[in-house]
Amino acid sequence: MTSQFEANFEPRIKEKRWKKEFELELIKQWEKEDWWKFKLDSNKPIFVIDTPPPYPAPEWHVGAAVAYAMLDIIARIRRMLGYNVLFPICFDGNGIPIEHYLEKYEGITPWEMDREEFEKLCRERLTQWIKGIKEIMKRFEIVGEWDYYRTDDPAYRALTQKSFKILWEKGLIYEAERPINWCPHCKTAISDMEVEYKERETKLYYIKFRSGAEEIIIATTRPELLGACRAIIFNPGDERYKHLEGKNAIVPIFEYEVPILSHPEANPEFGTGIEMVCSFGDFADVRVLRDLKIEPVKYIGADGRLTEAAGKFAGLAAPEARERIIEELKKKNLLVKEEIISHRVPVHDKCKTPIEIILMKEYYLKQLHVIDEIEKIAKEANWYPRWHLQRLIDWIKNVKENSIDWCISRRRYYGTELPIWYCKKCGYRYVAAPDRYVKPWKEKLDIPCPKCGNKEWEGEWRTLDTWMDSSITILYLTRWKRDENFFKKTFLNGEKLRHQGYDIIRTWLFSSLLRVYLLTGERAFDHIFIHGMGLDEKGRKMSKSLGNLIPPMELIEKYGAETLRMWIALECNIGENYRFIEGKIRGAGKFLVKLWNIARYISSFPQVSRPEKLEKTDEWILSELNKLIKECIEDYKRFDFHSAALRIRKFAWNIFADHYIEMTKRRAKIDGFKEEEAKSCWWTLHTVLKSLLLLLAPIIPALSDKVWRALYKNRSIHSESFPRPIEGIPDLTSYTEKIIAFNSYVWEEKSKKGIKLSEPITGVTIPRDLLEFRKDLVAMHRINNKKVL
Repeated sequence: MTSQFEANFEPRIKEKRWKKEFELELIKQWEKEDWWKFKLDSNKPIFVIDTPPPYPAPEWHVGAAVAYAMLDIIARIRRMLGYNVLFPICFDGNGIPIEHYLEKYEGITPWEMDREEFEKLCRERLTQWIKGIKEIMKRFEIVGEWDYYRTDDPAYRALTQKSFKILWEKGLIYEAERPINWCPHCKTAISDMEVEYKERETKLYYIKFRSGAEEIIIATTRPELLGACRAIIFNPGDERYKHLEGKNAIVPIFEYEVPILSHPEANPEFGTGIEMVCSFGDFADVRVLRDLKIEPVKYIGADGRLTEAAGKFAGLAAPEARERIIEELKKKNLLVKEEIISHRVPVHDKCKTPIEIILMKEYYLKQLHVIDEIEKIAKEANWYPRWHLQRLIDWIKNVKENSIDWCISRRRYYGTELPIWYCKKCGYRYVAAPDRYVKPWKEKLDIPCPKCGNKEWEGEWRTLDTWMDSSITILYLTRWKRDENFFKKTFLNGEKLRHQGYDIIRTWLFSSLLRVYLLTGERAFDHIFIHGMGLDEKGRKMSKSLGNLIPPMELIEKYGAETLRMWIALECNIGENYRFIEGKIRGAGKFLVKLWNIARYISSFPQVSRPEKLEKTDEWILSELNKLIKECIEDYKRFDFHSAALRIRKFAWNIFADHYIEMTKRRAKIDGFKEEEAKSCWWTLHTVLKSLLLLLAPIIPALSDKVWRALYKNRSIHSESFPRPIEGIPDLTSYTEKIIAFNSYVWEEKSKKGIKLSEPITGVTIPRDLLEFRKDLVAMHRINNKKVL
C-alpha cells in the first residue's frame, strides 16, 4: 500500500549551508523584539547581571570580546531557565587610561592645558571608541539593555559623590598624612590594589657601614635611599649580629647615626642578612618603622625628586641620585661589590612604572573594621569555579597583615571629584551630596562656614580612585538611592551575578564587596563567575609588543559569530585560560555544518503527533536525550556552558547523527517499514531536534533561532524555556555502548571486505541483547542473514 508521504520528503530548509549573512538577519530581527528586555512588572524571578563596564580603547582586545560573549550566553541561559534578566550593556570612562592615551599618542597632558578642555577631549575619544566596541558586541550577537550607563556620566558620578557623603557622615572616610604608593609617571597616589609585582633584573649593591671600629656590609637594591636610612635591623635568630644589638651605625656619605636593632622582618638569607630600613624602600620598611616607633623622613617628593633631607643630592630624580651616590661610594671605597639579581619590583598596574613610597596627605576609606565580615560574605557567595575564592582570601589576608585602609584620592583630572569645599579661614570641610554631579574646583559655594561663618571656600580638585566609581556598579544599575521600588525588587529580592576576570579579583571584586557592604549592610552578589584570559597559540599573553593581538572583527569576518561562540563554549572552561587556536575554531565550525545538515535532513519529514507506541530504537535515543537534558540543565544552573556544550556535541554528532539517524534512515522514508513505524521515527527526529535547538540557543543563538522559526514557531526560540525530559520513556541508555560497538563492528567488517556502507553484507550476526533493535539494524547495514547470537 502506498503512503501519502512517500513522495513528499523534500527539506523545508532550502539553504544547503549555514551562512554568516543569516547572523546579520537575526541580529536585526532581535532588535525589533522584546524577549531580551527586563520587565519590572514581570512575575518571573529576577536575575541581575553586574556587567563589567569595559574600558574603551582604540582597539578592543579579542579576549574582552570573548568575555562578553560568555556573559551573553549566561544571560540567555537564565532567560530560558525562567528568569527576568537585567543585563545592562555599559561602559567605564573614569580614570587614568584615557589620560595615558592622550599623553602617549597625542602629546596632551592635563597639567598643560585648560582642565575643562582636557576633560572634553577625554569624553570625545571615549565616545568614539565606545561606538566601535558596540559594533563588535552586536556583531558578536550580544543582546542586552544598551547604553545603560557610563561611569563618567554626570548621573553616575553624582551617585558616587552621594556614596562618598554617606560614608563621610558615618566617619568612614578621613584624611591623613602617611606613606602611600606614588606613581612618578602618573603623578598620583595609588592604592595597594593597583600595585603589581614584576620580576626584573636589578643590581644588588654591597655597601660599607661603620659601627665603632667594626665594619658592617649591607646589601641594598636602593642605594639612592641611603639618606633616608632610619635604622639597621637583623633577624633575632641570626647569631652573626647579636653583638650589635643596641649599638649605632654611621650611614656612609651622609655621616649620621642610626640604631642597630633586631626585628623579625629581616631576612637572614638576603644579601648579608643585615638590612637598612628606609623612608621608604617598601612597605616592609613602613611596618618596621611603625613597629619600632621611629619617625620617617620625607625623602622623595611628589615630583619624584629627592627633598632637602637628601642634602647635596636634593632636587635629583631618584635614578639620577642613584648614579651620583654610587659614584661617590666608589670614590670613597665604600662599595664592596655589585651583583645582578632577579627582584620583585612593585609597579603601577596601569603604566607599569616602578612606584615610590612617599609621605603624603590623602583621603582614606576605613576597611579594617569590617574585613572579617567581607571575608565571611565572600565565602557565602556561590563561586564558579570555587577555587578562585582563594585569590580574594589571599588579598584579604594581605590587608589584615599590613593594616591598611584604602587610599581613595587621586591627583588626576578625568574622574569623579571629591565633593569637598574647604573654608579658607578655618579649614572646615564641607562635603556636598546634591542629586547632581558637582565640580568643587569649578563651582562656587555660597554658604557661611558652619564653624566660623566665613563665606570664602576653596573647592577640591582631586578625583576619586576609579574603583570608588566602579565598586558601586551593582548599586547604580539597581537604582539605589534613586528608585527604592526598583532597588527592592532587583537588589534586595533578585539574584545577583558578578562576572569578571581573575586579574581584577583584588580590585573590582574586593572593592565592590567592601563598598556595597559599607553602604547597605548587604552582600553585593549571590553568584561570582570568574573567567580566564585569552592567550595566543603558544600560550602567551596577547600584547602589541609581541605582535600577537587578534582584532575581534577579523575573526568574526573570517569564521562568523556562531562559529566563535561555539568555540568559546567548547574551549573555555570556567575560570581557566584558553588559547586562540584557529584549528579548534574551524573544528567548532564543522559542528555547525553537521548541525545544519541534521536540521535540514529532519526538515524533510512531517511533524506528527506522538504515536501511541514508539519503536525501541526511538525510545533508546529519547532516553539518551532525557539524560542529556537533565545533565545540561544542571550544567546551566551552575553557569557551566562548557560542559553542556561538550555533552551536546557528543550526543548530536557521535550518537544521534552517527547512529540513530543512520539506523532509522530507511524507516523514516517508509522503505520496507509500516507508516506507523515511520511516524514514530518522525516524531522522534523532530523531538530531538527541538531539544537540541533549545539547549544550544544560548550558545549559537542565530542558527538555533533560524531553524526554530523555519520549522516550529513563528517567534524567537529565545522566548522559549529549556526542554524537559520526555515523559513515559524507559531508561535504555545501557544499550548505547552496545549499539555503538555493534555498528562500528559492521562498518569495520565492510571496510575489510571492500563493501560500500550502502551495500548488503552477509555473515554478520546481531547480538541477542540487541534483538529488539534488529529491524532497524538489519535495514541500516542491509544484513542478509537472520541469525542471532
